[in-house]
Amino acid sequence: MEKILNRTLHIAKSSKKDEFYTQLPDIENELQHYKEHFKNKVVFCNSDDPRNSNFFKYFAYNFENLGLKKIITIGYKNQEKNLFFQGESEKAVFLEYHSSIHDKKITNAEEMGIKNCTGNGDFRSKESIELLKKSDIVVTNPPFSLFREYVDQLVKYEKKFLIIGNINAITYKEIFKLIKENKVWLGINMGRGISGFIVPEDYKLFGTETRIDKNGNRIVATNNCLWLTNLDTLRRHEDIVLTKKYYGNERAYPKFDNYDAINVNKTQDIPMDYDGVIGVPITFLHKYNPEQFELIKFRKGNDEKDLSINGQCTYFRILIKNKRRSIF
Repeated sequence: MEKILNRTLHIAKSSKKDEFYTQLPDIENELQHYKEHFKNKVVFCNSDDPRNSNFFKYFAYNFENLGLKKIITIGYKNQEKNLFFQGESEKAVFLEYHSSIHDKKITNAEEMGIKNCTGNGDFRSKESIELLKKSDIVVTNPPFSLFREYVDQLVKYEKKFLIIGNINAITYKEIFKLIKENKVWLGINMGRGISGFIVPEDYKLFGTETRIDKNGNRIVATNNCLWLTNLDTLRRHEDIVLTKKYYGNERAYPKFDNYDAINVNKTQDIPMDYDGVIGVPITFLHKYNPEQFELIKFRKGNDEKDLSINGQCTYFRILIKNKRRSIF
């Protein structure tokens, strides 16, 4: 019995990590950069209960402004009974919201067209996949614990998307491979550019990065998240302005033990005059312009061990090469 209880507590604790709901201002701050992509498109929010999703609220409010064809939302609901809950499970629901609904004066969920799912609304369910097939662009905050699988599904069905993930997601070999192949990239906002997430009432608030807003929502600012997308933006094609020089300052750029490359601790310190391979922090990807730099490799040296300097492993590094080296 004790083992079962401990396992259930662990599952309950783990599942709460995925209960982070995006604030409307953060959605607005990011989506303003992608307006041209949404005209006459079907948007799918497949981790969103339409009754309380800020993603649905954003797209419904901006339905005409964006020129949307349809919004589809579906929200996961755990249908399994456990030691903590033995009552009737809440039904997962979905909604297909289009112009004829938008033009009505809606007074209740039934009029809006919200329907019960046959299953639990999981993004991997047959029901959700059929809705995915009908969509053009996926926009949501997916479960972080299933991020690899979630992105793999989007790639499999060749969908455009704009989603939130943990910064560490770019260290996953599956995600970095997509970035290296120029199939996905980072969005506009990252880190403190995402102000925080709404968490459940039973989520304990610790530290200075937590608060309760004027509406009583419990907010946790993780400061370690990003937007991942394959929707193009002008920002992505802006060059990083380089002002530093390698030659004459070699001591500031030590070489790795196990790869012929120099180390740079900050993106702003990338030398303009070095034509070899350079190791940069993973945050470089937030400013990465594929027309200016080439991505070579992530984290590992020629011996497939972590990059090191004088026997000491550095923080994760991305190996890059400048396509536009300047000697001036």
